[in-house]
Amino acid sequence: MKIAVLDDNLKVAKQLANWDALGDEVVFFENVIAVADCSRVLADFDVIVAMRERTRFPAALIHALPNLKLIVTTGLRNNAIDLIACAEKNVTVCGAPGDDNGSVGTAELAWALAMALFKRMVQEDSNMKKGLWQTVMTPTLSGRCLGLVGAGKLGQQVARYGHAFGMDVIAWSPNLTDERAQAAGVKRVDKHALFQNADIVCVNLVLSDKTEGIIDAGCIEAMKSTAYFVNTSRAGLVDLAALKTALQNGKIAGAGLDVFETEPLPADDPWRHVPNTLLTPHLGYATTDNFNAYFPNVVAAIDAFKKGQPIRVIQ
Repeated sequence: MKIAVLDDNLKVAKQLANWDALGDEVVFFENVIAVADCSRVLADFDVIVAMRERTRFPAALIHALPNLKLIVTTGLRNNAIDLIACAEKNVTVCGAPGDDNGSVGTAELAWALAMALFKRMVQEDSNMKKGLWQTVMTPTLSGRCLGLVGAGKLGQQVARYGHAFGMDVIAWSPNLTDERAQAAGVKRVDKHALFQNADIVCVNLVLSDKTEGIIDAGCIEAMKSTAYFVNTSRAGLVDLAALKTALQNGKIAGAGLDVFETEPLPADDPWRHVPNTLLTPHLGYATTDNFNAYFPNVVAAIDAFKKGQPIRVIQ
């Protein structure tokens, strides 16, 4: 078979797994393939390995690939793949999990963004290198309010960081109950109250049809002028126009963003110039532990498919 490994922008996939054991031709693509070129570039491949949701596989593309038999995605969920179209075309879709504790990387990054924003670290580093000294005073985290949009596995990890720094932790999600909140060690509040009271809002929800745009303009409008917004989940959860306007107008103190509507973020994207932001290139999942697990699990999935016993099928 002919295998395409997509979006290997870190140039690590080849050395992180024993691809030779498959006995197949494997081509590694370091750069994202333009949407208009995908059907042409990938036409000859039997197997496509997708890096999370970096490249989208809508129905039109699935049906345009004559040899496609298997898609393996890193992770066990990929909203960018049209599973209905795959089923219609008899294309198997399998997942390749990362590290068992993989969500910690995202939680750590969320907290790093929150800390850097609250302590004005980027601005003060820049000012120090300009020869300046002590241009701002920074607040303490202790006694402040951390608001979690989502209190699942990831949100609970962030909550533990907040508690460690002496913060009051509140949470909201569409399905959060008082009992689940208590078990997670957080206080459940309604959505408006969370955005109205939090000094840091941290987004920890899975993007789905039910949660798309769930953080709307009203949520952003309710935030304190001194509050910060952190999103390491998915850009589609947020009304990005409202967030951008709030940042440009100084309505909120700042935002730490690891996820964007288009990824990789184009070099000329306006988000690169929005004030009071700290931007990272979707680093939450990109840990050595995750990648060291992803690609051996990809190879195992391809091998199992070749033997007629596919594993971790997600369609």
